[in-house]
Amino acid sequence: MARARSHPLELAGRTVEITNPDKLYFPAAGLTKLDVALYYVAVGPAALRGIAGRPIVLKRYVDGADQPAFYQKRAPDKRPDWIETVTLAFPSGRTAEEVVVRDLAQLVWIVNLGCIDLHPHPVRASDLEHPDELRIDLDPGPGVPWGAVCEVALQVNAVLGERGLLGWPKTSGSRGIHIWVRVAQSWGFAELRRAALAVAREVERRVPALATSKWWKEERHGVFLDYNQNAKDRTTAAAWSVRPTPDARVSMPLEWSQVAGCDPAAYTLRTVPALLAEHGDPHAGIDDAVGDLGGLLELAAADEAAGLGDAPWPPQFAKQPSEPSRVQPSRARKPRVARPEAAEGAAAEDRGASAEAPARKRRPAAPTGRRKSSQPLIVVAQSVDAAEAAAGLARWKARHPAAAALLAVDDVLTDSMRGWSSTWTRIRINLRHVPEAERPPPEPPDPDNPPDLSYDPKMRPSS
Repeated sequence: MARARSHPLELAGRTVEITNPDKLYFPAAGLTKLDVALYYVAVGPAALRGIAGRPIVLKRYVDGADQPAFYQKRAPDKRPDWIETVTLAFPSGRTAEEVVVRDLAQLVWIVNLGCIDLHPHPVRASDLEHPDELRIDLDPGPGVPWGAVCEVALQVNAVLGERGLLGWPKTSGSRGIHIWVRVAQSWGFAELRRAALAVAREVERRVPALATSKWWKEERHGVFLDYNQNAKDRTTAAAWSVRPTPDARVSMPLEWSQVAGCDPAAYTLRTVPALLAEHGDPHAGIDDAVGDLGGLLELAAADEAAGLGDAPWPPQFAKQPSEPSRVQPSRARKPRVARPEAAEGAAAEDRGASAEAPARKRRPAAPTGRRKSSQPLIVVAQSVDAAEAAAGLARWKARHPAAAALLAVDDVLTDSMRGWSSTWTRIRINLRHVPEAERPPPEPPDPDNPPDLSYDPKMRPSS
């Protein structure tokens, strides 16, 4: 039987064609491109609450959720005249005309482009420099149990409440929890990020065994509160977004009373429309709960007065005046320590001793410029395909079973790296728990196929 070439949907007074509607988007779940579009039709008013009037980054899975996506900030040149856009400026100095969604027809139109999850900016198109949404992103490290994530979320809620703010929790659709806070458009992105950093540090103080505000992965444990999601040009998945998991999991809005006992796997493209129809939208009141960042900024000021300065920014941002070094701790230069023989010679001179001081060792002519790592990190795989990188890690463990058996869960560092328009995966291993004499020597990464990151003006990078 021939596949349908398109499927029309009548939405908001317009016809939106779903091209290749039978294309399999979630092979394990048996869900098609049309299934994704119809899901967003079913949850439309609720989904629009989180994205309406905001510029949105198009994260396109043109070959389905199990294949790599690419990011597209610029609106397609060929688009209906009823697609609204707004021009954003980025930290790099470039600009882009991004899509602004306001109704269900516009939403389903971007879904037809291959957008499975929705990535709006925390600003309204009417005021691009003053965000109205504080985003607390809880990112658990490897092996962290779901219960720990929920406990950290509850601690975040307590901190927000003490500072006069109301948080709105949702599952991330993966392993974490997001907590969104509507705030008055009275502050810029610098203040928004500063407030998020204050939350992260306060929660870390309250539950230090569970939470961390450390930017570098090698320093983290437990649940990372990603304050940098509040820097300008950062986006995260909106409420009701379908995520690219094999079971088509959804970023599900919750009541606070549901957080401790919820199961993220229960919220999928197949189950969520019925839950919404039966129970309504837990975030229905979010736009009426606009708060003041002043309380969190007071907390930030107290941290700064106590000696806690800024924390590292994302790499695409200019170095900030009060920002610490952006060199990861394992590669930072160590302070130069006086050599014992030099100190002994100096002491002899001070005593006026006639005996000849010990001969000093000749110093190198010049520094090499290389940093000596304090952590034994090795790169074992890097690829545009996350599954290939994971397979490379498995091969490394098979080649070195004795070393692999000594690794802690957080000794395997999986980094999602950003290219011009897509992400790629790098996997590193920290051999700190492997005795030095038993550590496998460095090997070429397997696989070793990251994207070409050289700049090509013809490619029109997204930022």
